[in-house]
Parts: sequence; structure tokens; C-alpha cells
Amino acid sequence: MNFSDTWQLENSYAKLSGKFYTPIKPTPVRAPKLIIFNEKLANSLGIDFSYDDDEEALTQIFSGNSLPKNSNPISQAYAGHQFGHFSILGDGRAHLIGEHIAPDGKRFDIQFKGSGQTPYSRNGDGRAALAPMLREYIISEAMHELNIPTTRSLAVVSTGESIMRSSLKEGAILTRIAESHIRVGTFEYANKMLDLEELKALADYAIARHYPELLNQKNPYLSFLKAVITNQAKLIASWMHVGFIHGVMNTDNMAISGETIDYGPCAFMDIFSMNRVFSSIDSHGRYKYGSQAHAAHWNLTKLADSLIPLLSKNMDEAVKLAGSAIDEYANELNHAWISGMRSKLGLFEKEEEDFILAQGLLEWMENSKVDYTETFRDLAYENLSENQIYKSLAFKEWHSLWQARLSRNKRPLKSSHSLMRRNNPVIVPYNHLVEEALSAAEGGNMQPFFALLSALERPFEFSSLNEVFLNSSLDPNPNYQTFCGT
Repeated sequence: MNFSDTWQLENSYAKLSGKFYTPIKPTPVRAPKLIIFNEKLANSLGIDFSYDDDEEALTQIFSGNSLPKNSNPISQAYAGHQFGHFSILGDGRAHLIGEHIAPDGKRFDIQFKGSGQTPYSRNGDGRAALAPMLREYIISEAMHELNIPTTRSLAVVSTGESIMRSSLKEGAILTRIAESHIRVGTFEYANKMLDLEELKALADYAIARHYPELLNQKNPYLSFLKAVITNQAKLIASWMHVGFIHGVMNTDNMAISGETIDYGPCAFMDIFSMNRVFSSIDSHGRYKYGSQAHAAHWNLTKLADSLIPLLSKNMDEAVKLAGSAIDEYANELNHAWISGMRSKLGLFEKEEEDFILAQGLLEWMENSKVDYTETFRDLAYENLSENQIYKSLAFKEWHSLWQARLSRNKRPLKSSHSLMRRNNPVIVPYNHLVEEALSAAEGGNMQPFFALLSALERPFEFSSLNEVFLNSSLDPNPNYQTFCGT
């Protein structure tokens, strides 16, 4: 037996109409080299890498040069509203190798990203550069450790080939693991480009794969829409809780599974601002930190629009049902957001003024231009006396209100601190840390990357691994931008 034999691959998605995908193999690369392999994730998936004594077999598989047993590679077709403009899209540089069945029976997509041209490449070269693939690796794994639903990264290989972006870059392929790659844009594509039976088949497939408990509902398509709305509301709230900014929340970058997907110009906020935006392609701030909740609502309306033909045979009734479901988004989001903020502030019971208390802290943070993660960390670990900013009158007034609220908890103060420390990370992938690690990796030195990755594995605890990265004296670059990495 070898490594390839430990994959348990199927491709149930390929049983849909061929209009949803194109069978195509990855384009072989000249001189692949394994850069990083996620052994912990492989073990959790039941993929046993120990059968191969050297890394050559891993390298050949994760480069696409030698595919796993029973693989059936395809590239998926979908559409998407990109910054509000509708386009027909698809996997322009990605290949879905198959769906691995883990020991617990769960199904996961295995996708190569940067693995060559497909019919959906739109004149692109189908390749990816090393730094953006490593960015997705470290950010997605950090998100997982922060307990936020996300796609995962199994491996990165360099291809031994250069690709042209702003300059010549080293090519690379990322292996991405996802509950699926079905997007809001997949439903837009089915609704606009295919017939009703194909739309229904996609919806039935998505429900069976992700929400099987809805199969026997009176109106499973309405229940499906509501479930996606609830999961997206929870996801966006969880992003807000850790200061994460996705950067490109197009409808083709929203997975119906409720996972964070497509880490392009993403970043974690440093100095708090509701208007914070890092993406170089988001010049008008459509997807800035404070607009992410609205962007998700807009995207979900496009999903609702796409499902209208399935919600009822009566068009007026279908539109009404869709609108009613979308109207619940705000309640779901607010509930998820304030629940998370209560945990970050150590509050156990519910009080109507909790929302105002949390907002008050954010307003002080924005006015005082303080670091988001560090502020919550200081509150959780009672490090307030070490920073002059906490001596301001505005903070003292807010702090008095918070202390009074804590005193009304029905649990001891020790429990509040414990709750806060479970929900306020000590470390996140700060932009300057990520950039330093990626710059070193491009120069052939992976040690800074590995050190940062190790520090991010236990984000809620102080440790010898992360203390070197907690130097708050570094001033964030006010002109810092992230790029799509295509």
C-alpha cells in the first residue's frame, strides 16, 4: 500500500449535469518541490502519509503530476456578482480532484489551486504564485484555530516554473480542503444559464450534502435558504469578532456550507476602524470591515433570487417567501454578534444594554486609534495599567459601566475572565508578521513562516512560541494593501 491508496475518493458532484463542470486534468509541472504538508489535517482526514518514506510521492500528487487512485478531476462552472457586476465564471486555475470520505463518513472536496488552465480561465495562465498560496495556507489554518468555519490547506508545492505577475514570481499549487465548493454563484449560474430541472438537481444535491436534516421538510428549498442565511450570519459575526476582513466578498466567494472560502486580499485589522479596508482592488470600500454584514445580506438576496423558481409555483408567493427569509438575516446577525461580544466581554446573562456597552467600547477604540486584538487581550488579562491609553477619561467612563455590568453576573469574576480568555485571541496573523514570513519564503527561507504558523496554532494562550510576535511597539503601515494573488 502507498500514500495514494489511503485516499477514499468519490466525485458525487460529477453526477450532476455536465453543464456544471468540465472534466479536465491538472497541467503537469516541470520540477515540483514540496514546501509544506499539513500532517495534522491529513491525520484527521484519515489520509496516511506514513506509507511513503520520502516526499517524492507527496510532491508528485500535490503537484498534479500523479493523481491519487480513483480521482476524477473536474473544474466547476459558476457565476458571480463581482463588486456588484454579474459575470459567468468558473474554476479558472483550479481542479477538483475528488471528494475524500473521512473515517467518520464526512465528505471533503480535494481541490488543487494554481494547477493549470481550464475552459474557464478567461485568458489567465491557470497558475498561482508561491506567496499568495502560502498566505491562504497560513490564514486559513489560523482561522481554523480561531474556531471559525473555513476551508483548510493540506499542502503547498512550488512548481519549478516562473509566472508573470507584476514581475516574475515562483509558481505554486495549493491543495485546499472544503466541505464543498458550491457557492452562491453556483446557484446564480444554474438559475440564469440552465433549466429548472438542473437548478432543482443542484439544490437537491446541496441539501443532501450539507443539510440532510431538511430533506423531509414541507418546503426543503425554503428551509435550505433559511439555513444558509443563518450560517452566513454566524460566519460574518465570527469574522467581526476577531477583526477579520475578507476583502472580496463577491457571490462566487460565498460558500453555501457556511465556510470562509477564497482567501485573496484578506487581512486582520490592527488599528480599529469600521472603515478599515486593505484590498487593493476595493477602492470604494465595498467590502470594508463595517460593510461585511451588508455585503453578506446583498449576496444572500442573490441566492434567494436564484431559488425563487423552487420556492413556490406561484411567483408572488415565491417572492414573498424569499423576502421573508431574507428579512430574518438582520436578526440572525445581531444575535450572533452580540452573543459573541458578550463572551469577549465576560458577560453571562443577557441585558438589553449589552449592545450599547459593546458599541461604546468600539467607538472608544476607533476614536482612540487603538489595536483591536490587543485591546480585548488586555481586558481579558487585566493588563490595563501598562498602557497610557487606558488612563483617558473616555475609557475610564466605559470601564466603570463594564465593571458594573460584570458585577451583575450570576457567576464569579473568575468565570468571566476565563470566558474572555477563551474568546479573545492573544495573537492573530497580523499583516506585518504575514508579510515578513512571505517575503522570507520568496527568498527561500521558510523558517519565519513555520515559526509564525506554530505561534498561531494556539491563539488563545500565551506561550514561548508566540511571545516573540506580540511586540506592540511596531506601528502598522497606514498605507498597507493586500492583493488578490491571481
